[in-house]
Amino acid sequence: MTTLKLRAIGNSVGVVLPKELLARLKVQEGDTLYVIEAPDGFRLKRSDPVFERQMEEARRVMRRRRAVLRELAK
Repeated sequence: MTTLKLRAIGNSVGVVLPKELLARLKVQEGDTLYVIEAPDGFRLKRSDPVFERQMEEARRVMRRRRAVLRELAK
């Protein structure tokens, strides 16, 4: 387990991730991390650009075909 401290960053508060944790997460400065609430706490997950593109396309189709999806759900 790694202990993280909250630190003031300008007018905000942030968490500084140690170098070893960044390496294990395979992320670097500028990357996006997602915080996901789980029954046992919170999880940090790095973004997956391919998955994000697929999800955006799925959202677009769902918006466009909302009526059809409602009928299929009955």
